[in-house]
Amino acid sequence: MNHHGAGRLSEMWRGLGYLLGSLFTAVVAVLALPVLVVPVAARTWATWHRRRADRLLGAPRSGPVRGGAWRVLGWLCACVVTSLAFGVVVVLCAGNALTTAVTVPLWWALPAGTRAGGFGAGVPLTGWGTALTLGTAQAVAFTALTYGLVPPLARLHARICVALLSPSAAETLARRVETLTETRAGAMDAHGAELRRIERDLHDGTQARLVAIAMRLGVARDLLSEDPQLVARLLAEAHESTEEAMTELRAVIRTIYPPILADRGLAGALTALAARSAIDTTLDVGGIGEPGGPGGPGGPGGPGGSGDSGDAGVIPAAVEAVAYFTVAEALTNAAKHSRATRTAVRVAQHGDRLSVEVTDDGVGGADETLGTGIAGIRHRVLALDGTVRLHSPGGGPTTITVSLPCGS
Repeated sequence: MNHHGAGRLSEMWRGLGYLLGSLFTAVVAVLALPVLVVPVAARTWATWHRRRADRLLGAPRSGPVRGGAWRVLGWLCACVVTSLAFGVVVVLCAGNALTTAVTVPLWWALPAGTRAGGFGAGVPLTGWGTALTLGTAQAVAFTALTYGLVPPLARLHARICVALLSPSAAETLARRVETLTETRAGAMDAHGAELRRIERDLHDGTQARLVAIAMRLGVARDLLSEDPQLVARLLAEAHESTEEAMTELRAVIRTIYPPILADRGLAGALTALAARSAIDTTLDVGGIGEPGGPGGPGGPGGPGGSGDSGDAGVIPAAVEAVAYFTVAEALTNAAKHSRATRTAVRVAQHGDRLSVEVTDDGVGGADETLGTGIAGIRHRVLALDGTVRLHSPGGGPTTITVSLPCGS
C-alpha cells in the first residue's frame, strides 16, 4: 500500500472511532439530559466535544467553551441529532461489512436461511455459489461504502461541532478586549520592573563609579602642584574607573536593545547566541534578518534599506529584540535546568508573523510558575500582542513556540 493509501486508511479508522464515539456520547447525552441542561455541565461537555473535533480536523486545541447557555444547549440538540444520524450510517456500513466477512466463510455452520451480513441487510446464503459471489460482492460493497463515507462524514460532523461552538463576533471582540486588557497590565508591570532594574543598575553601578571618578578628579585638581605622583595615581584610577563605568553602561544598554541587532541583524545576533551557548545548538533562520533579507541591513526595512514599515518583509526593531531575548532566555533555561545536550532554534517569517521555536532534548517538565524565565518571555511577547506556547511533557522534549506580529 502506498503512502496515500495508508494515509486514507488511517483517516478512515480515525473517523470511524470519532463517529462511533459520538454515537455513544449522543446516547449518554439523551440519558443524562437533566444533568447536561445545567450550564456548567453543558459547557464542560461542549468543550470536550470541541476538542475532539479539533483533534480530528488537525486544528489547534481550543480553549473552554464560553458561549451563552442557549447556544450551548442548541449545539447539544444538534450534536445528538447529527451523532445519531451519522452513527446509524456508520453502524450499517461498517457493521454489515464486518458481519458479512464473518458469515460468508462460515455459512455452512450457521442455521439455514442465514443472510450475509446483518442489520436488516444481506443476501441469503444457500450454497458456496451464493456465498462466494453475492456474499463477497456485498462485503466489498459495504467495505467500499465505509471507506468512502466515514472520513467525509466525520469531518462534516466535526465542522458542524466547531461551527456551532465557535464564539460569535461579539464574544470574540469581548475576549479580545479582555486579552488586551490583561496583556496591557502585564506589559505595564514588566515595563515598570524593567525601569526599576535599569535605575538600580545605573544607581548602584555606573552612577557610583562616576561619583568616585569626580571625587578623584577633584582631589587631583587640588593637589596638582603639591604631589604630582599622587595626582598621577588618582588620574590613573579615574581612567580605570571610567572604563569600568563605560563597560557597565554598555551592559545596561544591551539589556534594553542589544547593539548586535543593529550591527549584524537578527540572524547575526542569533548566530552569536548559538555560538556562545553552553550546549550544542543548531540554528535555522531561513534568511531572516540577514543582509539584503527581510529586516536585515540593506534589506527592506533594515538599516540602509529602502522599505517602509508597512512592507511585507519588515521586522520591527521591537520584534527583533523580543525574538532575540526569547532565544537567549530559552537557551539559558536549557543549559541551567533541562540537562539537555542539544537545542534547535528555528526562526521563520510567514506573511506578517514571525515565529520563533526553540526545542531542547532535556528532561522536560518545565513550569513557568516556578521561575521568571518563561514568564519573562511571555510578558515580552504578550506586550507585542504575540502568542507563546510551551510544550514540556515529563521526559522531554521541551519546545517553546513564539509568534510575533510584524505588521505596522
